[in-house]
Amino acid sequence: MNTSSNLTRRIPAVAATTLLLLGATTLSASARPDPGEAFVATVEDSSDRCPLERVGTQFVRCDDLTGNGVPAPAWVPEY
Repeated sequence: MNTSSNLTRRIPAVAATTLLLLGATTLSASARPDPGEAFVATVEDSSDRCPLERVGTQFVRCDDLTGNGVPAPAWVPEY
């Protein structure tokens, strides 16, 4: 009987066919940029109303600390 011989030939063929079918049906991953929301600056958000200043070594705009803790240089006017 050639049962084991047929089985040994059939297993790689079935495995290869299964892998080909899985590869053909799998969708590829793709990325696309998110358009986000439209931003419209209002007069209240304008940097003309609240210029960039510093308090000590911190950047300040409209009483909000900005600059992520980076020391403000001396040429930025002090508040």
